[in-house]
Amino acid sequence: MSDDDEDLFRKAMSDVRRLTPESPPPRPPRPPAKARFRRRDESQVLTDAMEGDLDPEDMETGEELTFRRPFVRPGILRRLRRGNYPCTDELDLHGLTVPEARQALAEFLVEALRGGHRCVRIIHGKGLRSGHRGPVLKGRIGRWLMRRDEVLAYSSARPVDGGTGAVYVLLSD
Repeated sequence: MSDDDEDLFRKAMSDVRRLTPESPPPRPPRPPAKARFRRRDESQVLTDAMEGDLDPEDMETGEELTFRRPFVRPGILRRLRRGNYPCTDELDLHGLTVPEARQALAEFLVEALRGGHRCVRIIHGKGLRSGHRGPVLKGRIGRWLMRRDEVLAYSSARPVDGGTGAVYVLLSD
């Protein structure tokens, strides 16, 4: 490159400024978490809202939940407790309110039966962040499951599957 070419280039570039590097555009904020299920039964939501908070059955802390229908043999419940039946679906209720959890459970059980699932796991949590109230959902889950005709038996899960913070549920055909 000759000196003339270099001078010409410098004159042409004399008013050029170096660009400052731009940071990437900010990401849009994540949408707030929502429960996957809609409330279909408004009257049930109202009933749940009117329930008292200090039901003694809700004050269980670390005890195991178990239930079986009279016609279900004890050996089946024993195998369920040991985790001998493969859980083919699960529902996590962490972070849901009582009405949301009840609705989610009802919809989940309907879908599980429709999908042919025989054994499912429901994670209700241990209530570690519930403060002095103790577990909010645990006792209610037990009562809700007992009222469902499609539930043959349930038992708290093995420690590897959530322990007393989850239940295995055996469903009818």
